[in-house]
Amino acid sequence: MACGCGDDLPARQVEHWWRFPPLRNALLAGILAGAAWLAEMAGALGENTATLLYLVAIPAGAWYWAREGVEKLVRERAVDIEILMLAATAGAGALGLWEEAAALVVLYAFAEGVEELTFARTRRAIRALLDMAPREARVLRDGREVVVPAATIRPGDRFVVLPGESVPTDGRIVEGRSELDEAAVTGESVPVDKGPGDTVFAAAVNGEGRLVIEATAAFADNTLSRIIAMVEQAQERKGRAQQWMERFGRRYTPAVLAAAAGLAAWGGLAGSALLLERAVVLLVAAAPCALVISLPIAMAAGITGAGRRGVLIKGGAHLEHLALIRTIAFDKTGTLTRGRPVVTDVIPLDGDETALLAPAAALESASAHPLAQAVVERARAAGIAPRPVEDFTSLTGAGLQGTVDGRQWFAGKPDLFRGLGHDLTALEQRIHALQEDGKTVILVGTRETIAGLVALQDVIRPEAPAVIAALHRMGLRTVMLTGDNARTARRIAGELGIDDVRAGLRPEDKVAAVRELERERPVLMVGDGVNDAPALAAATCGIAMGAAGSDAAIEAADVALMADDLGKLTEAIGLGHQARRVSAQNIVFALLVLAALIPAALGGWISVAVAVLVHEASELLAVANGLRAGRLPGRAVA
Repeated sequence: MACGCGDDLPARQVEHWWRFPPLRNALLAGILAGAAWLAEMAGALGENTATLLYLVAIPAGAWYWAREGVEKLVRERAVDIEILMLAATAGAGALGLWEEAAALVVLYAFAEGVEELTFARTRRAIRALLDMAPREARVLRDGREVVVPAATIRPGDRFVVLPGESVPTDGRIVEGRSELDEAAVTGESVPVDKGPGDTVFAAAVNGEGRLVIEATAAFADNTLSRIIAMVEQAQERKGRAQQWMERFGRRYTPAVLAAAAGLAAWGGLAGSALLLERAVVLLVAAAPCALVISLPIAMAAGITGAGRRGVLIKGGAHLEHLALIRTIAFDKTGTLTRGRPVVTDVIPLDGDETALLAPAAALESASAHPLAQAVVERARAAGIAPRPVEDFTSLTGAGLQGTVDGRQWFAGKPDLFRGLGHDLTALEQRIHALQEDGKTVILVGTRETIAGLVALQDVIRPEAPAVIAALHRMGLRTVMLTGDNARTARRIAGELGIDDVRAGLRPEDKVAAVRELERERPVLMVGDGVNDAPALAAATCGIAMGAAGSDAAIEAADVALMADDLGKLTEAIGLGHQARRVSAQNIVFALLVLAALIPAALGGWISVAVAVLVHEASELLAVANGLRAGRLPGRAVA
């Protein structure tokens, strides 16, 4: 029922719920109404003064949702629950029950305000993704570099990207070579070598080479913009419970209003004050108070309980979806693995590890490459401090060279040493075996000798095997969707026992894979990067790895594991099952209350006071039961 009133609000009003207008009004109305009731019960206020406070609280609390209901009635000729709540409020007021009228308004205002706030926060965060691409670009015009707004780039324009800068839009390299960090789009944890003819994506970070790129997409149509569009489109979908509530409201509200109007008309024609009062009683009795709060209370309790466990769930519909999941799709890098390379093998050919790691760490300490940082960390762990390096040079796409202790050293790919004239025949089998295991191999040596090999790899999270095993025990199917190469993906999947592997995927490929899986059963997507955002949003439910995840993934996802602990995934699913059970109980209970009150009101068997009393009791019971949703069941989810 979100009206989108938070789309253009200042960021501080979206970040702090008490500044968000619908919730701010609901809070104000609740304080006024609660203070009036307490003061009146204590004898500190007279009835007239208390009524005056109720009369101030009611329009304050009803302003946003009542306006939405009236606009829907005028523009779409649709009679929704908002109109019934208005009629019930007016009916309670007509009989002098202003405290009941205020309670109806406040309860409904809070439920609507929470939904509005979630929607507004998500849209604002998604649009912030565009900040990842530079605002300006160096476009070549008549052989000169001209700085222009990135938004003005058109396909065919050529622009320059210097070392350390981000690529403004998608394109194809026409001059230069470099390594680009494309983790934002492809999910690759290691920068990729790029040269003339290769494709680059918006927001990719250039390494150490100057590039001239020909744009293949305008700024508004680049990969990053498409990611944002896919996320926003997917988030328009509503949960099943919300859809059911809307369908129920479209049928229930006109029926109740028609019945009350019929009774009132009959009473007017017959001159019967009793029938007129009965029409008002029907409006009050039929107000779906317990039904309206049955889902929000259960979902809010579940969300709060999850938060205490380090699981951020961004809405009731998403908590509900966790109980429907039958397939779980995982990104690899940063989700099943740590997302950063570590040294796994140090193989000296002549001497000990120190003789190999000392010159390697000296060279790598002068580079900001993730592989270099991993080598330096390994050396420090072995008690080896990086030595000074002179005449340092980065050999783009090949490795590093520099002078350490008066000798020229090299560290890089096997091809670098072949180019130096080394015969690697004796090492080929060992290099190939390491690469088959999905490891990156770096050779270290001089022009005369090779000191040894260093192998690096993005390692599996220690908790991942147990999590996959637990999911299989729950009867859930597991799938890996990754932008990494098939060899590495198959190795990781094999070690974890994942059921299916799909590798080499771009963001749109992951979305297509999720939609294909969803044709068979509901899908949960777990990821951490910007490249995962569209798939997270397209899935039945999306979970982002929080502490290590990108802001974009967290905002696009429905759930974030804030503790960066994959083990929290099974707890989130357990809470989803518990919340679904409790909310179903509340809905059935609320419908039974309405089924009892409505006939009683029509038959004249209850008064307004009785209807109000039953409503109050049913609301309290619904709240008490709903709070159970935040308690994780003691047994495993089946």
